[in-house]
Amino acid sequence: MPNKTDKDLALLKTILWIYIILCFVLAGLNYGYVKSAPEAVGKAITWFWHFYENWIKTAFIIAASILTLRITKQSKRTTMRRKNLRGFIIAALFVHILSPLLINNNELYFFAMPLPWTTTPLQLLVEGSSFYTSRFPLWGAAGITAAMIFYAVISAIILIGTLLFGRRWQCSTVCLFNGFASEVFAPAFPLIGKKKKIQPKTTSLLMLLKWAMFALAIFFTGYWILLLSGVQTLENYNLIGKIEIYKYLSAELLMMMFFWIVFVGRGYCYYCPLGTVLGFISKLSGQKIITNLTKCINCGACNSACPMAIDLQSKAMKGEPVTSLRCVGCGHCVDACKTKNLSYTTTFLSKLSSK
Repeated sequence: MPNKTDKDLALLKTILWIYIILCFVLAGLNYGYVKSAPEAVGKAITWFWHFYENWIKTAFIIAASILTLRITKQSKRTTMRRKNLRGFIIAALFVHILSPLLINNNELYFFAMPLPWTTTPLQLLVEGSSFYTSRFPLWGAAGITAAMIFYAVISAIILIGTLLFGRRWQCSTVCLFNGFASEVFAPAFPLIGKKKKIQPKTTSLLMLLKWAMFALAIFFTGYWILLLSGVQTLENYNLIGKIEIYKYLSAELLMMMFFWIVFVGRGYCYYCPLGTVLGFISKLSGQKIITNLTKCINCGACNSACPMAIDLQSKAMKGEPVTSLRCVGCGHCVDACKTKNLSYTTTFLSKLSSK
């Protein structure tokens, strides 16, 4: 007979399946059918898509966080995980609920990720772009200005937060693309089959994809910046915009959910363009996992807990800090360590703790 944990896990997986299915259906309708649909039908689809992206998503984040804590607290410490989930709930309430209500714009989620992850804010500044022409009649000049101010504030918060708290700030506290799902639905992955250990060959392939996606993101970012600067570029910028949408739907949204279903929750994080940039910025923050607080007993719990396939165990045996660019600062290794030998820190956090 299923126990309480089994029931919670089944419910968590059900919520994730509903989230994925709704995304496939609504994204397909919103991006593929709305333009040819009758006006009333198109408006209804768009409204429900935004309702899903904001209210349903936030409700799922809160519900899944509660279930995940109930599942994980039975077998391990959850100090870092609790902080992650608390951060994602606050971020969702701010980006998906409070800000849209205050600014009267339910598409602010387009502006919640800095460059080079999306060029949507840059496209909004190009008067002839399809994004501008479709939003200006709805938002007006004041609405566009408000959206850009929101984007600037979010970008500043993420940059400053990363310099102070490392990559953990974005990737494990406020990211509302893949970061949130990898944490709030963590026990549910993969939806099909058993949990798989990420092999070195798989990691190498994902690293190749990482640099390919990063190069593509830099190209798109550079293109729109040059266009805004008045430099002669490819004239058909609406084609560039369409290519970006196809890239987002295929290599990002669909691939992200494919990883959820058959692989791991953090699959997309391996090659996220923003994560690549923040990995370098985290070096400036002094981000590291300290591995010599007590003593490593070589149990391998840290390696098993790490969703980014980082070899913490070999570092811990030597008492050396872990400074991998792949580290998203989730702290799963810290919670998993049986001897409380590990700790996540940055230069700023170290100064705070020394006071």
